[in-house]
Amino acid sequence: MKALVYTNPNEMTYVEQPAPSAATGEVLIRVEAVGICGSDMHAYHGRDPRRVPPLILGHELAGEVLEGPSALAGKRVTVNPLITCGHCEYCVQGRNNLCANRTMIGMTRAGGFADYVTTAAASVIELPDGMSARAAALTEPAATALHALNAASRVLARPLPECAVLVIGGGAIGLLAGLLLRSYGCRRVHMSESNPLRRDAAARATGWPVHDPAGKGLPHDSFDLVVDAVGAASTRDAALASVKPGGAVVHVGLAQGSSVMDMRKLTLAEIALVGVYTYSTADLRASVRGLHEGAFGDLAWIEERPLSEGARAFQDLDQGRSAAAKILLRP
Repeated sequence: MKALVYTNPNEMTYVEQPAPSAATGEVLIRVEAVGICGSDMHAYHGRDPRRVPPLILGHELAGEVLEGPSALAGKRVTVNPLITCGHCEYCVQGRNNLCANRTMIGMTRAGGFADYVTTAAASVIELPDGMSARAAALTEPAATALHALNAASRVLARPLPECAVLVIGGGAIGLLAGLLLRSYGCRRVHMSESNPLRRDAAARATGWPVHDPAGKGLPHDSFDLVVDAVGAASTRDAALASVKPGGAVVHVGLAQGSSVMDMRKLTLAEIALVGVYTYSTADLRASVRGLHEGAFGDLAWIEERPLSEGARAFQDLDQGRSAAAKILLRP
């Protein structure tokens, strides 16, 4: 099979690889579409010690089951890239994103930037009839956005549609959060994005005002909820400065691990700071339905390229040359 392999920092190589086969309890999937995630970019930059080259990255995918349990054969599916144990305290609570024994395709085992990928049969999610691979491959980032807004709803003083919301970051998670907020009936949403190409694309896709963080600063103490979909020191500072007393900051991004934060405001203004990681299986299933039913819009902002041109796609994302919040690769 052909695969796009992370071979060294800042190097992706399109090569021939042995095709995998499904072990007991696994499925073999023919990949139809696979997205480039921000975590794939972190690995590409050599900043993720969990992803060691040579490695086939890619965990946002849709495809067809070719081998595995008979009930799944021939089914079109997306996957939960987290392979969880099913019996730890988090799994039995339905919080399998926190599984103490989890592994992950595209990190601890080969991922989806290839013609074929294997994963646990328990991790696949069947697609509705007629759902496009383009939409289905967005399930994982859409579920991350949904999981973040669900977490926010649990700590906000008022229902989400009544809140003023700031989404920091116009990548896939931020853009999908902005689109989901629109479908929820929110009326006062602003976004912030540093890349001018993505800024314009996010404004067209969502209809929300999208600000340049390097320009005139957003007003302080103005938003009931701030979603930080970047997770850098500067965006954490902006989030805490922008949130109202009694409001909430939901931290999704993982651009930088640590920084000094204004804990005085967090305390005196009773700000809820919520960290969220990925999604549960229930979030993934809800996102499949939402994508299929149009809750995230028409997805016209997605860019598709052949897998054979994947190395150039990584370079374009690295250099900020693509307006697309999501590039899908097609084997």
